[in-house]
Amino acid sequence: MSDQTPRFRRVLDQFAGYKPGKSPSAGTGKSYKLSSNESPYEPLPSVQAILADAAAYINRYPDNTAAELTAAIATRFDVPPEHVAVGCGSVGVAQQLLEAVGEPGAEVVFAWRSFEAYPYLTDLAGATQVRVPLAEDFSHDLPAMADAITDRTRLIFICNPNNPTGTVVRRAELEDFLDRVPGDCLVVLDEAYVQYIRDRDVPDGIELYRTRPNVAVLRTFSKAYGLAGLRVGFLVGHEPVADAVRKTMLTFTVNSLAQAAAVASLAAETELLERVETVVKERDRVRNELLSQGWTVPQAEANFVWLPLGERADDFAESCHLEGVSVRPFAPDGVRVTIADPEANDAFLAAAATCRHLM
Repeated sequence: MSDQTPRFRRVLDQFAGYKPGKSPSAGTGKSYKLSSNESPYEPLPSVQAILADAAAYINRYPDNTAAELTAAIATRFDVPPEHVAVGCGSVGVAQQLLEAVGEPGAEVVFAWRSFEAYPYLTDLAGATQVRVPLAEDFSHDLPAMADAITDRTRLIFICNPNNPTGTVVRRAELEDFLDRVPGDCLVVLDEAYVQYIRDRDVPDGIELYRTRPNVAVLRTFSKAYGLAGLRVGFLVGHEPVADAVRKTMLTFTVNSLAQAAAVASLAAETELLERVETVVKERDRVRNELLSQGWTVPQAEANFVWLPLGERADDFAESCHLEGVSVRPFAPDGVRVTIADPEANDAFLAAAATCRHLM
């Protein structure tokens, strides 16, 4: 028998894939998972009813074109259906984009730290990562990102609000940046948390895309719409961009239940956004309490808060874990804490207060 093993791409030797949020240690008491940016609310009854009906047909393949969902998205955001493409969450659409632009020599620019999928998806697409450090306030350093653009730059990610820091890019600075980007370079505004923004100076990416052919927007149904388990996201971009994303989509990647639930969620958006407002109020409460405890916490515009703890990130996360609360460490930078229901948030605040005395 040969002792040889199958050969794979060399990039996999240094590859670090996505790591899901850690589940808490229940111990002898109740536990709370604040390590993944999920909605604390179950789907609305109207959405659950649609899912129950759709489940009777899962012996059939889903509509690969997602025609009904595409039409619903186009109507909701007043864009042509040809400008919409769907995928397995916004991260799935990001992968489709990178597969469309990635090849040896192509560069992908993004802030760091930002969404942790950008680096490994870029590697898998065969492109070269260009990481630009965040500014001192933990937001995107757009002038530095503009300076990083070369004739090899194919795509630029701007995560707004930024995951995991929760900071935002405002209109004037974003428009100045876009004016510096060559027309053949695609700028992707990743707006997975857009519904949680309350800063009036932050622009709606879909409004910006309308007059800029090299701007596209990513959105998801995982966060505010509460469909994280079904994995459906979408892109709004001009027809050449959306067409490229559709070409790189894995066949039947958005299942029939996901399509049905997303359409139903758009129809129930007003009711869903009432839940978002509750999360926003809890977010502000948690941040204010953390500040009163003495922690540094940047202004948050997503459904989480960020503690820039540096090398202490893992120790803080472990201390919370022992208290039955899981949070997400990003060593050596900081810790992200998802906002949940008041009981879970209170448990985290108690754990943070305990940890404050130890650190």
